Amino acid sequence: MSQVFDVDSLDSVVLDIEGTTSATGFVVDVLYPYSRSRFGALLSERSGDPEVVRAVAQVRDLIAEPDADDVRIEKALNAWLDEDRKATPLKTLQGVIWSEGFARGDLVSHFYGDVLPALRAWHAAGVRLHVYSSGSVAAQRAWFRSSPEGDLLQLVEGLYDTENAGPKQEAASYRRIATALGLSATPDRVLFLSDRPGELDAAREAGWHAVGIRRPGEPYYEQGVGDHAEAGTFDEITITGSTA
Repeated sequence: MSQVFDVDSLDSVVLDIEGTTSATGFVVDVLYPYSRSRFGALLSERSGDPEVVRAVAQVRDLIAEPDADDVRIEKALNAWLDEDRKATPLKTLQGVIWSEGFARGDLVSHFYGDVLPALRAWHAAGVRLHVYSSGSVAAQRAWFRSSPEGDLLQLVEGLYDTENAGPKQEAASYRRIATALGLSATPDRVLFLSDRPGELDAAREAGWHAVGIRRPGEPYYEQGVGDHAEAGTFDEITITGSTA
């Protein structure tokens, strides 16, 4: 069923990426192997970079091995990749690698065909667009800059990940984002789009509107979106401009 929102009662749309704007298969089949093949070089060649230093320290904390060397760090990263674990340091290091890959032209991001026209229309209607993904902010920025249609970063205003917002299945993370958006007192002016029921539940608990995106072939398609409103494509979500 189509969902209609009035722009006068909606300030922001917050987007999940994997399974929502873009195919999970692209991430798993293209981006994951790309990062796996480059973890070792990143750890050895850029060991002094502050972002890498911070991520390595986080890995050591998570595996409870304060003296873990690069070989052990790489092993842990690959194990988390195999588990599809949303570990913040993994996402940070992937973000560094993917950003470089996008910048070099090795990678071009993927968007479902219904997504970009909708984002442009919503942006033109005055809706603020944001991203909340388990992928790092650096990876999100590179993703939107390297679309098949060129640099689309100007469409999105805010980028949030598990480091600056928190875990995606905790309501506190959504409250944190609402505060950053200046909407802590009016969280019902935010619409969240995701394919994952646990994320939709957390957003609703924080007072947001939530619509589940169900795309055939995506991992959560068969599971459904629980008792949330659902849409098969962004075409089924209409955000109308002011008629005043």
